[in-house]
Amino acid sequence: MYRNILVPIDGSATSTRGLDEAISIARLAGATLRLLHVLDELIFVSGFESGATYADDVLPMLQRGAQEVIAAGSARVAAAGVAMDSKIVECFGRRASDVILEEAAAWPADLIVVGTHGRRGIGRALLGSDAEQIARSATVPVLLVRSSEATTRARA
Repeated sequence: MYRNILVPIDGSATSTRGLDEAISIARLAGATLRLLHVLDELIFVSGFESGATYADDVLPMLQRGAQEVIAAGSARVAAAGVAMDSKIVECFGRRASDVILEEAAAWPADLIVVGTHGRRGIGRALLGSDAEQIARSATVPVLLVRSSEATTRARA
């Protein structure tokens, strides 16, 4: 059974659905959750800010946002009475999926639970899919939890 469940979260409704599913599994299995937030600093760089502005203003704002995401997820897990820890990984221009897979191997996770938007067609091609890359490359089982709007579209 699963003992260590890695749950990447970004504060979106989709990642919260994944977290809720992971909480349910952890309760049944007596597992520990690790909440992981990947802070990709490059995504928020416009190229117009100076190095000092980035270091003094932008990066601290991103770090505060990451802490808020982890705090909200941690509160949700604590309310459910599930054992957990959390980690924020700062990276610069790397795919979140690569960071998540590295963290899953290093911890080591028995299961990865990821919320996914379930994009298809051009949306998937343009935006890419970290969830798909995790599912394709992970050495442990991966549970993909679709967003409510993706679930609604699939039933239509």
